Amino acid sequence: MLTLLGIAVLVVGFIARINPFLVIAAAALTTGLAGGLDVVAIISLFGKAFNENRYVSVVWLVVAAIGLLEREGLQERARLLMANITYATTGRLLLLYLLLRQIASALGLTSLGGHPQMVRPLIAPMAESAAEVRHGQLPDHTRYMIRAYAAATDNVGLFFGEDIFIAIASILLIKGVLEQNGIFVEPLQLSLWAIPTAIAAALVHGFRLVRFDAKIANSVKQP
Repeated sequence: MLTLLGIAVLVVGFIARINPFLVIAAAALTTGLAGGLDVVAIISLFGKAFNENRYVSVVWLVVAAIGLLEREGLQERARLLMANITYATTGRLLLLYLLLRQIASALGLTSLGGHPQMVRPLIAPMAESAAEVRHGQLPDHTRYMIRAYAAATDNVGLFFGEDIFIAIASILLIKGVLEQNGIFVEPLQLSLWAIPTAIAAALVHGFRLVRFDAKIANSVKQP
C-alpha cells in the first residue's frame, strides 16, 4: 500500500500547481522508494524508459530548445536577416521553403521542418519581415494571412513529398489498405506514382505563392 503514496504526491503537486515534470519525477521517486528500490535503481529506470521511448521524449527536448532560442531573440534575428536581403519577398521565401521541404521529405528527411521547430520560430517571422520591408507596419489580418500561408506551405511540402520516400509510414499504410481490398502493389510502385502528384502540388501551391506578394499588397491597402 505504501507504493500508492506516489498518487498522493501527484494529487498534492497538481493542486499546488507545481511544475508537472517535478511532480511526476517526485511521484515516481516516492513510489520507487516505497517499493524498496534505491535511488540509483530509480534513476536507472528513468534512463531506461527515456532511452526506449526517445522518439517521443526528444520532442520535449526540441520544444525546450526552441523556447530558449526564442527567448534569446531567434525571431528578432530572423526578422533582421530578411530586412537586410532587399530582393527577398514573402512569396519567394515561402516558395523556396516549399521546394526545400518537399525535396527533403522525398529523401526521408521529414524532421527537417515542421510547425514548432521551423515555421513558428523562423519561417513565419522571416516572411512577415519581408513584407514589412515593402509595406511598413502590417495590419493584424495580413500577419495572420502570412502565418497561415507559411503553415500551409510546410503542410503541402511534407504531405506530398514524404510519399516519394519508399520507407515511410504512409506508404506502408497505403499498401496495407490496398491489400485488405485485394489490390497488391509494391512500395516502390506507390513511391513512383507519388511523384506526379508531388509535382502537381508543387506547381499549384507554387503558383499561389508567386501571386502571394500581390495579395499581400492588396491586403495592406484594406482598412
